[in-house]
Amino acid sequence: MTTHREPLSSVLETIGRTPLVRVHDSSASVPVYAKLESFNPGASIKDRIGKYMLERMLEQGDLAPGGTVIEPTAGNTGIGIAVAAGQLDLQAVFVVPERFSIEKQQLMRALGADVINTPTEDGMGYAIERAHELAAELDNAAVPQQFSNPLNAEAHYETTAPEVDEALDGEVGAVVAGCGTAGTLMGMARYFRERDPDTHVVAVEPEGSAYREFLGEDVEHASYKTEGIGTHDIQTNELFDPDLVDDVFAIADRDVHEEMARLAAEEGQLVASSAAANSLAAKRVAEAVASGEIDAPHDAVVTVFADSSERYLSKGVYRSFEEWTG
Repeated sequence: MTTHREPLSSVLETIGRTPLVRVHDSSASVPVYAKLESFNPGASIKDRIGKYMLERMLEQGDLAPGGTVIEPTAGNTGIGIAVAAGQLDLQAVFVVPERFSIEKQQLMRALGADVINTPTEDGMGYAIERAHELAAELDNAAVPQQFSNPLNAEAHYETTAPEVDEALDGEVGAVVAGCGTAGTLMGMARYFRERDPDTHVVAVEPEGSAYREFLGEDVEHASYKTEGIGTHDIQTNELFDPDLVDDVFAIADRDVHEEMARLAAEEGQLVASSAAANSLAAKRVAEAVASGEIDAPHDAVVTVFADSSERYLSKGVYRSFEEWTG
């Protein structure tokens, strides 16, 4: 974990090297540490994949300078890609289901991108389909497709995980992360499992999401308010590898809402709903390691706080639970 101490030539050089901070409410004997990804210039963990995927796509010839990148996204990936595209001589177009954060969509447009909304009820599956249709209509256009592109997980294998490894001197017992595309968890899980096959790995999703189906569980699909993680169709989540995961924890919206408030009031952490879900799951894992229920190779649990609550204030994240979910 380092800070930037010298002048930099581009905003892209500020991506990564984010702080790793202890969650104070975690077990005394098995601490939980969270990567604070809002310290990235686009204020989320998705800056990492925006930069990494576009640079690799340009290197591989999948895009040429001056081309167009089109991505189906719930918002943060769009911001991360837009930050990178603007510095790499690329145009950006995003297909976003209507229900997602207005703040995120405004930021994507401010960064020079075009935003196309699709109906909420058609889900991310239709947004993916529409993005590919648009790319087929243009010359020198490509869809990074964060849900299936191995570069997504590779970005975290190459950046996020080594930063954690360095900060904790390799003593990571468990990795816990929410899964939307699953890129963050898959990249980190592969990195730490290569170093110690006994590293415990837990995926996090909202109640009502379907990730537990990967492990053979029956899931009652339902709507949820926790944003940025979860899925209703595991066929669209091609990066998720069940062989790298020991368990999937489903976290209720009400618990997430309470933890968002607690993290702000008690720990000064202005983080959004996915971070609160990760915090709850990581603390649960830490307690299980401390009690001996989980046999982890080291007494430290790592998670990520993907973005800031400021992007969701219009949705009432700090108002009553009924106002947030209403």
